[in-house]
Amino acid sequence: MMAFSVLPGLRSRPARSIRICGLADSDPYKDKLTEEEYRVARLGGTEKAFTGSLWNEKRSGSYNCKCCGSVLFSSEDKFDSGTGWPSFTAPVVEEAVTDKLDLSHHMFRIEILCSKCQAHLGHHFPDKTKTGLRYCVNSITMTFEPDEEADQEESESN
Repeated sequence: MMAFSVLPGLRSRPARSIRICGLADSDPYKDKLTEEEYRVARLGGTEKAFTGSLWNEKRSGSYNCKCCGSVLFSSEDKFDSGTGWPSFTAPVVEEAVTDKLDLSHHMFRIEILCSKCQAHLGHHFPDKTKTGLRYCVNSITMTFEPDEEADQEESESN
């Protein structure tokens, strides 16, 4: 872990080991997710920018892991980064996501995973935010749960 401590934005706690080469055919997520959800969340893929259902979500609420339901991010930390993916300044609690060094595609990035089920969520990058990081997350890896108050106000205005 010592070699990783000098990387900008990489938190010191290690990622749990994960898969990508050789997921078992009996992987329980294969039946739970669509083919595209599985490709992104379980095989480390990426959805195209500006195509996800949550990149432009403006309501108050929580963003949860599509695979296991863990709460990952809050609308309070969401901002428009102009990248076409939902972007956050921080996870709802630090322990919600795990960092992993990603050297794929001849790039140097920090992958973020759901700490509970190891789903690939996206990446975080240094940015001029209050935390110094921008968490770019694939919409397809999350569900959105609106706050009850916001949901109630919206239905009353219709």
